[in-house]
Amino acid sequence: MKFHLLHPREQLVRIMNRIYNNKMTTLSGGNLSIKDLNGDIWITPAGIDKGKLTPGDIMCVKADGTIEGKHRPSSEFPFHKSIYKKRADINAIVHAHPPALVSFSIVRQIPDTNIIPQAKRVCGMVGYAPYALPGSEQLGENIAATFAKGFNVVLLENHGVATGGSDLLNAFHRLETLEFCARTIMQARRIGDITTLTEEQISFFDHRRNHLPEFELAEHTSVERELRSQIVDIVHRACDRGLMISTEGVASARIDDTSFLITPSGLGRRSIDIEDIVLIRDGMREMGKNPSRSVLLHQAIYKKHPAIRSIITAQSPGVTAYAISEQFFETRTIPESYVVLRDIPKIVYGKQYNEPEEVANSLSDIINVLLIQNDCLLTTGKSSLEAFDRLEVAEFSANSLIASKDIGECVKIGNQEIADLNEKFFG
Repeated sequence: MKFHLLHPREQLVRIMNRIYNNKMTTLSGGNLSIKDLNGDIWITPAGIDKGKLTPGDIMCVKADGTIEGKHRPSSEFPFHKSIYKKRADINAIVHAHPPALVSFSIVRQIPDTNIIPQAKRVCGMVGYAPYALPGSEQLGENIAATFAKGFNVVLLENHGVATGGSDLLNAFHRLETLEFCARTIMQARRIGDITTLTEEQISFFDHRRNHLPEFELAEHTSVERELRSQIVDIVHRACDRGLMISTEGVASARIDDTSFLITPSGLGRRSIDIEDIVLIRDGMREMGKNPSRSVLLHQAIYKKHPAIRSIITAQSPGVTAYAISEQFFETRTIPESYVVLRDIPKIVYGKQYNEPEEVANSLSDIINVLLIQNDCLLTTGKSSLEAFDRLEVAEFSANSLIASKDIGECVKIGNQEIADLNEKFFG
């Protein structure tokens, strides 16, 4: 779907639905706007249920100051207007009160986006705006002054967050990614100290090794079509379950010994459709499409392990808390966790980009899941559903482990019980 071709009213409703349904704002909180080419500003209304917003509720403040619509523009319109005045390159603004970012705003700290490589590239440096009365001109001046320094993401003291972008999806991705960082850091701090990436390490993410030679795809087999639909379904399901966000997560599926399908780079995961999936054949990419930056890693795994039919890499908050901490991710907690996941090795950051064959060598008949330091969980399976199940079980297991810290020490399953599970389920 070409999101940018939707009318501003429709864009604002769809993104507000995502924000509200993902529990990043309340019925009365948050506001979004789009600056049109002619200078008009489309903005969400004041005093209207954000969970049931319709295109007819969206307000338009014309370039000459006149107002069109059946409600009042958001009370925060002054700061939207001020940002647009200061930053001609910003065409959309998102403001919300996601719980984790509110937590950071009320302790007056900025979440560290250096915990995973994508976050720093999506958000850039995060600015900070001093408190002022909501809806006031002073608040508008404080926020706009911070944006004027070049920040595209600004934490609002004792308030929430505002993000700007070249379009509404761009601004939303920055909000969603920073909220992910905040939640992950809070989870990780419950289990220990966190590790962050240097700028040199983050630069590994900037590689262009996914720009493989191209080939022209002449026809689509039934198997390929079916797998495209499976990948789209898995990615959307992962987003709905909070296992992926728009800017993070990769899924692939093997077609045969020389080809596989993989999600593209640079496209929001919730917007991915079957035509966006990229076919890789004999080390070449489908013409006109860019596969995920993880394509060489997936290719190395398929080459090394013929039995693997699907791979998922994802950054769900609970599991990623273990990826950015020095604590071991213990799976010997309940039978399901151990049977589905077994023991999970942790791979040193950077190998996924620079030594994909070595990562592939870490997998085996008894190791189907890897945790990559300061990056993601990698799951494999004989089908997309098996790989997804491992991802889902891992996140549930991680959340239970983290929550258990509040009530006592984890007592893991004993060696004899593990031996019994191995005998029953793995022969």
